Amino acid sequence: MKILFVVTSHDELGNTGHKTGFWVEEFAAPYYKFVDAGHEVTIATPKGGQAPIDPNSETEAAQTEATERYNKDENVKALIANTHVLANEKAEDYDAIFYPGGHGPLWDLANDVHSQQLILDFYNAGKPVGAVCHAPGVFKNVTLSNGEPFVKGKNVTGFSNSEEDAVQLTDVVPFLVQVELEKLGGHYSKTENWGVHVVEDGLLITGQNPASSEEVAEKMITYLQSNL
Repeated sequence: MKILFVVTSHDELGNTGHKTGFWVEEFAAPYYKFVDAGHEVTIATPKGGQAPIDPNSETEAAQTEATERYNKDENVKALIANTHVLANEKAEDYDAIFYPGGHGPLWDLANDVHSQQLILDFYNAGKPVGAVCHAPGVFKNVTLSNGEPFVKGKNVTGFSNSEEDAVQLTDVVPFLVQVELEKLGGHYSKTENWGVHVVEDGLLITGQNPASSEEVAEKMITYLQSNL
């Protein structure tokens, strides 16, 4: 199976002067789950080339077994440094699409027309769509052919208001993931801050936070294997 990972190109954390990007754990844990299961992963970003890493995800407190494996994996780092251009990617070439989070996607992927079309193309082709933490924010402007929001009526999760408040970025981000998913008519649910929470609704599989990223990949793999 071929999996398309869509990663942010955005590296500015609002007007704070700090950097952002993708969260290493949310990329690494699913990436290794997929490749260890024998699947092929292609990484694309809106701009192509180097995908920016959120520096906070490289701190000692954010390290996990998956991030430590990534830190030693020069081959995967090279893939992150040379990502494909998202506009060149087509759903017909892949079996599933996955969005790792970090705050970056709230600025670029949430407003990216190529990303929006890919999500619809994968979903309409019966291929799973996964997103974790802030990445469910990429559904913000995805609209079905009937004019309704993509997430309307669907069971979803994503980074919670209380988690955003805990990292003191509520007033920095362009929108709150939980608020936006609820506003769009999604049936949002969550667990305690930083707990594992994954929601599967047919083809749509979402995770609440970094700790949930591995299970999102596991559920996507199970779906793919059961629908071969």
